[in-house]
Amino acid sequence: MKKVSIVILNYNGKGYLEQFLPALIQHSTPHEIVVADNASTDDSVELLNNSFPQVRLIALDKNYGYAGGYNEALRLIDSEYLVLVNSDIEVTPGWVEPLIDKLDSNQNIVACQPKIRAFHNKEYFEYAGAAGGFIDWLGYPFCRGRILDNLEKDDGQYDSDIDIFWASGACFAIRKEVFHAAGEFDSGFFAHMEEIDLCWRIQNLGYKISFCHESLVYHVGGGTLSSNNPRKTYLNFRNGLYLLVKNLPFGKLIFTLPVRSFLDLVAAIKFLADGNGKHSLSVFKAHWHAAIPGIKYFMNKAKNRRNNTKLISQKLIVFQYFLRKKKKYSDINFKWEL
Repeated sequence: MKKVSIVILNYNGKGYLEQFLPALIQHSTPHEIVVADNASTDDSVELLNNSFPQVRLIALDKNYGYAGGYNEALRLIDSEYLVLVNSDIEVTPGWVEPLIDKLDSNQNIVACQPKIRAFHNKEYFEYAGAAGGFIDWLGYPFCRGRILDNLEKDDGQYDSDIDIFWASGACFAIRKEVFHAAGEFDSGFFAHMEEIDLCWRIQNLGYKISFCHESLVYHVGGGTLSSNNPRKTYLNFRNGLYLLVKNLPFGKLIFTLPVRSFLDLVAAIKFLADGNGKHSLSVFKAHWHAAIPGIKYFMNKAKNRRNNTKLISQKLIVFQYFLRKKKKYSDINFKWEL
């Protein structure tokens, strides 16, 4: 068994592979590098075969999405540690070893993420992960360095390694054994928030997830779906509901779901008022399409649901952001439910 495999899931990302794969190869020796291709329709596979023969290619038969694509590929990889990297990530020298050292140092830490800054504004944190992820009691994700859409400049204010609720799917390392023991990614999510769901289940098994500030990468973001795409809005809202229905104990869910649904309605109205009718429609579609699958999630996953809500903020992030005007993680005195 190899110790480390670095795995990139690719879908029509030829341009990103050309741009970022050479540096990843340069800065990741001697570890295995794998590209799992989600049945791309561009020339990604041809590029890999002709220009990067040192990279192992796993060609999937169709587009399984982020969650399903990684599940299919990772079953074919025999390594102790898996490092998942988006195709639109620029790595830096020495980026991977701190992640591996973190996992080596504590057997109870089974996943960790690097510091993630924005590729196009490199002094600032990036939306998808920043310096480690959390959620509030309504399931809204936020990060050290990013509250909703407000990104902080990285002045070293979060250069401490702490336990976090979720590691970013843009780039994180995980023990392969625990990835499979926790049930892999839930392919029903397709894309977005599947890593939060996985991390929730990992914590239910009694393990920890950590931030590793000594590792730094830069993320373009929106490489597959931009924030302007109504499909992204749909997946974010639908999967936010999936996340709660699947993981919250019933006693908490009956109070949480109506409040979350009301706030989603407010968001839909705001989209409409701003002239984004397609995004507003996406919110309603998300709720409609989440209804029946959500019930199935609750019934089928009930045996795995536990009252483990450690590291969930009991302060409502939208209240802090919009009403109290607190837009930095450091401004909010979070109290975690233990």
